[in-house]
Amino acid sequence: MKYNVILFILGLFFLSCSSSKKIVDKPIVFNEEREELSKEYMLKRYGLNQNDATIQPQMIVLHYTVIPTMEKTFEAFNAPTLPDWRPDINTVSGLNVSSQFLVDRDGKIYQLLPETTMARHVIGLNHCAIGVENVGGTADLPLTEAQIKANVWLVNYLTKKYPIEYLIGHYEYTLFTEHPLWLEKDDSYRTVKEDPGKDFMEKVRKATKKLNFKPLPKNSK
Repeated sequence: MKYNVILFILGLFFLSCSSSKKIVDKPIVFNEEREELSKEYMLKRYGLNQNDATIQPQMIVLHYTVIPTMEKTFEAFNAPTLPDWRPDINTVSGLNVSSQFLVDRDGKIYQLLPETTMARHVIGLNHCAIGVENVGGTADLPLTEAQIKANVWLVNYLTKKYPIEYLIGHYEYTLFTEHPLWLEKDDSYRTVKEDPGKDFMEKVRKATKKLNFKPLPKNSK
């Protein structure tokens, strides 16, 4: 009898641990317009002619938004087309930026798109990359410990579901310009990124070291 009670208590403990982090569904608009723009992006940028905007995840890219709140970030990503305040990239495609996941400052994880639906979040690699945006990232709103823990949890979760080979910060994307995964056709289409910061990446990498991701390429353009 006592043994059964112990097993019951242990079961409740492990159940609470496994459910301690939840992903909240908060889908952005993915209508016919966004799907057509996504397919057009994949064709023109990558040479991929697909019937739908699906990807095969092999990489996780971590970001920060600079936008101070989850609500404003969601608003920025929600529309299918780029807003007027993104002239730096709208000549390349009218598809709005987005990511599959968004992590709020309290560590709460929101899923904006299915994991295998393409999001525009990293040049050259959207066809194989799951994006994780973190709210904040400015000097006034630095990324939090709760966000680090949430990213670590999410990386572990996604690696169990998909054959993830690389974990990178957005600022590291140009290391892949000569890698087989890189498909961007325009050598002049690059943006300089700093997110989510080296300190953030070091902490997430240290906590996920057991996953044995492949080392990043040495070369860059």
